[in-house]
Order: sequence, then C-alpha cells, then structure tokens
Amino acid sequence: MYIAFEGIDTAGKSTQIERLRSRFDDVVVTREPGGTELGRRIRAILLDSGGVHPRAEALLFLADRAEHTERIIRPNRRRLILSDRSFISGIAYAHVHEKLPVDTLLQLNRFATDGLFPDAAVLLKLDEKTLQSRLGQKSRDAIERRGTGYMMAVQRTMEELLDLLAIDHIVVDAAQPVEAVTETLTQFIKERQ
Repeated sequence: MYIAFEGIDTAGKSTQIERLRSRFDDVVVTREPGGTELGRRIRAILLDSGGVHPRAEALLFLADRAEHTERIIRPNRRRLILSDRSFISGIAYAHVHEKLPVDTLLQLNRFATDGLFPDAAVLLKLDEKTLQSRLGQKSRDAIERRGTGYMMAVQRTMEELLDLLAIDHIVVDAAQPVEAVTETLTQFIKERQ
C-alpha cells in the first residue's frame, strides 16, 4: 500500500514517517523530491537555489516524480510505502506559486506517474501561528522563504485536492503532541492493511 504524507514544511511529515517505520513490517520509506539519485540532484537545485523559473520548477518536480514512480513506487507496490510528499504537494505548490490550472497539473502528473497515485494520504495540518513558530526555529529554504501566507494557501490547496480527487485520507492537527499524532496515524494505516 502506497501512503503519501502531505503537509507544508515543518508539519512533521518526516518525524511521523520515522516513528511509523518501526511499527510496521516490510516498510519502504521514501520522499519527493529526493527518493532517487536524480531526485537528490533535483532537490538540491530546487531548495538551495531559489532562482528557478516557476514553470521550470514545476517540470523539475515532475521529472523527479516520474523517476520516483518507476524506481521506487512501482517495484514496491506489494510493500507498505510511506512517502514524504507525492503529486498532491506538487500540484498544490505549482498551483499557488505559478497559478497553473489544477486540471493541467493533474494531466501532467498523470503522465509523470503513468496514473499511479497513492492508495491513501495523510495531511498533517498546521495553523498559521504554529507554522510561524516552527519556521522561526530553523533556517528557511527557498520555498519556505515565500512566506507563511503562501504556505497556508498551499495547505488549503492540498486539502481541496484530496477532497476533489476522492483519495482516501485523514487530516490530522499537526500541532498536537507527536505521540498523539503517531497513534492516530498507526490506527489509520492498520485499518487499511
């Protein structure tokens, strides 16, 4: 089962995936971008430079997604795949940043993934005050420097997409204690296995 963990930066996706890894057998942990060698190179370009044109940025994410789908997701479909982000994030960030139409982005993502979308998704949701607090405790990458208003718009778009596409999902308040979130997500996954 392929589960995508979605949420804006600092929502706790990586933390929860690491905590969940030990609770299940035969788990593949990956991320977008960066789950493959090509993805690691693309990730460095996207997060470090900040000087990439928005359409080029969207296409780089799509290139990573195509490689990730064929190298990581498809070969491991019989295992539990926990992915830090998926096409949901890709569409949300590109839609908010470049104002690209959602239907166009969906077509491009269907092409990049050859129609292979997550079986289920987790959306770790933050309120703006918690986001500001968490961002204030770290150095910001190129995407985080776009500001909290941008990131909150991305989060709203993620939630809308999950509803629009009728992907089995759960929305969790990421400001809760880490252990409480882990317990909720453990139950969510167990119910789907």
